[in-house]
Amino acid sequence: MIDIKHLAENPELYRASQRAREDDESLVDQIIAVDSERRAALQAFENLRAEQNALSKKIGPASGEEKQALLAQAKELSANVKAAQAQADAKDQQLDELNNIFPNLIIEGIPSGDEDNFAVLKEVGQLPDFDFAPRDHLELGEMLGAIDMERGAKVSGSRFYFLKGVGAQLEMALTQMGMDQATEAGFTPIITPTLVRPEVMNGTGFNVEHDDEIYRIEKDDLYLVGTSEVALAGYYADEILDLNEGPIRFAGYSTCYRREAGAAGKDTRGIIRVHQFNKLEMFIYTTVEEAAAEHQRLLAWEEEMLAKIEVPYRVIDTAAGDLGPSAARKFDCEAWSQPKTPTVS
Repeated sequence: MIDIKHLAENPELYRASQRAREDDESLVDQIIAVDSERRAALQAFENLRAEQNALSKKIGPASGEEKQALLAQAKELSANVKAAQAQADAKDQQLDELNNIFPNLIIEGIPSGDEDNFAVLKEVGQLPDFDFAPRDHLELGEMLGAIDMERGAKVSGSRFYFLKGVGAQLEMALTQMGMDQATEAGFTPIITPTLVRPEVMNGTGFNVEHDDEIYRIEKDDLYLVGTSEVALAGYYADEILDLNEGPIRFAGYSTCYRREAGAAGKDTRGIIRVHQFNKLEMFIYTTVEEAAAEHQRLLAWEEEMLAKIEVPYRVIDTAAGDLGPSAARKFDCEAWSQPKTPTVS
């Protein structure tokens, strides 16, 4: 959630962020207005409560007609207090709803615009030049008996698959290599739950009421995570951390689930956009002052992993309009997987 006080004191900063995201600037003024109304409603409630407390002290020693009049006044005042409290609560809820949908403030200087407006920061490695028509990952996977999409669809539906033989071994080997590297860098290995409560999902920037990418288990009111980040972000919920001795780094491993509701016709061949996959995630708790430096370290560790598997790649600075609502900046390492066509790794 954003800092309402900071927004109210720097509205143009947040408007500029919304413009860069190509998002609704009017949300800034809506939040300022509702926050002002909330504070006014709360003040009115507190004034009435003070009046009610003062009146109750007069009722005790009073008698006769005076007491009856005071009791009638107290009854009316009690109704006014309840109405004022309801108004303050309603404004609180309205402000929370606006805050929940307001995106994070972007880092100044990142590219504006939609997904096509990213900036390429570097390109590493030479793209191979074939003198034959190369096969894609699905063809190769099927030839090697490593990927079985047909039986995945038979068992679970479209965009599910089996990894078997060398395919299963390769995934486990890559995961272990990543875990070893993360552990050497000071990360604590952690295997996370894949079902979380709605407040945990909401707390990481996913709007459970309006996000079509999330799987929900309605009977239990739980959500399947699309990344271990969700569970890791909730790990220390409602706790105060002491980061004086440095950041807390987790290497979180989990199975992940995404409906990919908006991905029709886009990277749907093979196992690039699927409903279920396993992922190792670097996640860091750090201070605001160290956040940018830690972000750069994350990028360096990711590039170190790509160097180990010797795949050509590029690093992009994602455009503001392509950021998730909780992101302030995102670097993507896009590994080459088809001739002259980089895809997100």
